[in-house]
Formats: sequence, C-alpha cells, structure tokens
Amino acid sequence: MRDLGRGFGYLMKGQRWVAQHGKQYGVGLLPGLITLLLYAAALVALALWGADFVGWATPFADNWSAPWLGLFRGFLTALLFALALLLSVITFTAVTLLVGQPFYESLSEKVDISVSGYAPESGLPLWRELWISARDSLRIVVRAVIWGILLFALGFIPVVGQTVVPVVGFCVTGFFLVEELTAVALQRRGVELRDRLALLRGRKQLAWGFGTPLAVAFLVPFVAVFLMPGAVAGATLMARELVGEDSGRAADDDDPRGAAGPAGPGGQPSATGGRS
Repeated sequence: MRDLGRGFGYLMKGQRWVAQHGKQYGVGLLPGLITLLLYAAALVALALWGADFVGWATPFADNWSAPWLGLFRGFLTALLFALALLLSVITFTAVTLLVGQPFYESLSEKVDISVSGYAPESGLPLWRELWISARDSLRIVVRAVIWGILLFALGFIPVVGQTVVPVVGFCVTGFFLVEELTAVALQRRGVELRDRLALLRGRKQLAWGFGTPLAVAFLVPFVAVFLMPGAVAGATLMARELVGEDSGRAADDDDPRGAAGPAGPGGQPSATGGRS
C-alpha cells in the first residue's frame, strides 16, 4: 500500500514542478491542445454521420419493420460512439506524446537536470526516436484496446459490471497511461518496451497510485491537456526510481539546474548522473 502513496506523490510532484517552471508548462500544453482539437473534430464528425455509417454497414436491416429498425440502429450508433469515447481516453496520451515528442523530451530532460544536473541521452537521431515511440505506442494501444473491449463487454454483467468492472478499468487504463508517460524518460535511458513493462509489473501499486487518479481526471473534458506537462514531469521522477536513480529531491529547488551529479572527467557531470 505504501507504493500507492508514492505513485500519487510523484503525480503531485510533477504538477508542482511545472507550476514552478512556467515556460516549460506553457510549451508542454501545445501538444495536448493540438491532439484535443483532432479528437474533438473526429467525435463531432462521428456524432453527425455515425447514424449514416451504421445504416450503410447494416443493409440487411433495411426491410425491418418499426420500431425494431430504429431501436437496432440506434443501439449500434450509441455503442459506436461509446466505443469511440473509450478509445479516445485510452489513446489520448499515446497520440499526445507522439505529437509532442520533441516538447516532452525537452521537458523530461530539464526535470532530470533539475534533480541530478545531468540528463541521459539516447544518442539516436530524432526520426529514429519518433519511429520507436510510434511503434511502441501502437503496441501499447493495441493491448489497451483489447482490454477496453473486454471490460466494455463485462460491463453488461449485472452488479459486477457496474461496480467491479469500472474500478478494474481505471486501474488498467492507469497502468497503460504510466507506461506511455514513463517511456519518455526510459527511452532516453535505452530501456526497451518489454523491460519497461517488466519494471512496471514489478511495481504495480506504484503505477496504479500514479496512473489511476490520472485516468479518472482525464475523463473530465480539457483536464488532460492541462495535466499532461505535469504528468510527464512526474513520470520522469518516477522513472528515476524504477531504474534505481535518486529522485529524493524531486526537483523542488528554486534553481532549475538543481544539484549536479557526480563529476566526471573535466568537471562535467558523469554519464551516470544521479544514479545511485
């Protein structure tokens, strides 16, 4: 249970970090706003033409008598829109991180520097980082969608579907949110997707403490946009703990450079930075 509190603490520390670094917060809002506009346009289009799409996809029901035709296609239209909303919640973080890769990379690096005076670098060109991020995000989204469809189906079970399933759904969504968010910092450290998942599975309560409240907050319109920069900052701090680096100071100092890590040759921070 202690890890639940630590995970939530990292979420709060991330929000506090961006509150103390207004420029980074402002830049970090841009990807979320762009993604929000794209998703809003897609959902509006679905609301306007979803019924037409369902009618086109179910020609076998054209000759059904009233009221069955209207009930059948109305149910399918509502189901389609509900699935689209669920998918938007699940994929929002992945798409936002992909759109804002350079912005969030810079933010994550500055969080590392504020803690240890050094930010690990992958050494890969930007196009390669974008490709790896897109590939890994797609893999995570596929897993999340499978879980989402399964939980959506289980939601029709009486009592359990209205009590246990929503809680499990938030935990699952939160876990995948944490994987996407910590990936920004862990990719720079050369940690592959399989290893990232293993790290998080070994600290599920830490992941749930961070991701589950965030998943609940993301259900409120526009909240995801304003929480994303702080979520990336907090996930960077949590990633440091996952790989055994010191996050004790949590970048709370007024000096944005923070404390320098162990000095390497020539007085520069060593390649291990704040690694303990």
